[in-house]
Amino acid sequence: MGSGRSARDVTAFTTGAWIGGLAEWTEGETAYLSVSFTWKLTEARDRARWYRALGYRVVAGRPATFVRKKFLADDVDELGGELPDAVRRHNPAATVASRGCPVGCWFCIVPKMEGRNFTLLPDFPVRPVLCDNNLSGLPFDYQRHIVEKYVAAGVPLLDANSGFEPRTFDGRVFELWRTINRGPWRFAYDDLQEREEVRAVMRMLAGVNPKRKRVYVLIGNEPFDACMQRIAEVLEWGGEPHVQPFVKLNALERVPDPRHDWTERRLLDVARWANRRLWKYTTFAEYDRSVRTGRGSAGEYDAQQGLFV
Repeated sequence: MGSGRSARDVTAFTTGAWIGGLAEWTEGETAYLSVSFTWKLTEARDRARWYRALGYRVVAGRPATFVRKKFLADDVDELGGELPDAVRRHNPAATVASRGCPVGCWFCIVPKMEGRNFTLLPDFPVRPVLCDNNLSGLPFDYQRHIVEKYVAAGVPLLDANSGFEPRTFDGRVFELWRTINRGPWRFAYDDLQEREEVRAVMRMLAGVNPKRKRVYVLIGNEPFDACMQRIAEVLEWGGEPHVQPFVKLNALERVPDPRHDWTERRLLDVARWANRRLWKYTTFAEYDRSVRTGRGSAGEYDAQQGLFV
């Protein structure tokens, strides 16, 4: 397998910018709305009414419309389904090579919306940000197909956005994807049942810079001590946690949902402490939310990424 463009050519590519969860565009007499997050539905409804007032036929697409099927029903002419290459409207550098995921996490919309069997899209457009739900769970021959398309196109993979699944990430997967991956190695540590699988992945990535080992750590789905243990283990094993408070799939406001012994304030505090790398300077027990870091208020939400930072 060739190496595609040389390393110096990587700078010619970009990860682009995410539009913030609501993409809109017109083609002829039709206006399209692609709504990623349920808390963007109120704004989407306002935009749908505006386009209709201008005489457009309005089509709205999921995933938010899948969760809240009736929310826009009276304000659009067609509802649901995939809008062709809609991901490009959210970020011009993004693409998708497959749909679905067989894992079936209870807090994830993907299996409910796209199914627990993979749908392969072999003719996908090659772009630097790859948004497949579970790259390492794909049939290995298809993983090779994806990598070979990137190599043939001379396009580096700058962000495997949703990342890899610890249960299926092995040495063979690592060796294949390292030929094109120039961005972070992303995967999730969602609960303590995944502990041994995550630790095995971290061992495989031992030679990788910690900043490129970005582990999504869901918090709020387990008690406080269990969640903090997972954050601590990511750091201990040489990675960097990207902490995300649990939010209901159908939430109309982008606020965490406190469960177990959590509070909303504590969820936001842990996310801020972890995601701004304050663990380099202080333990969470000594964390003071009143100390500013130069990045806004505690629990700031990054609308482009759809993540708490």
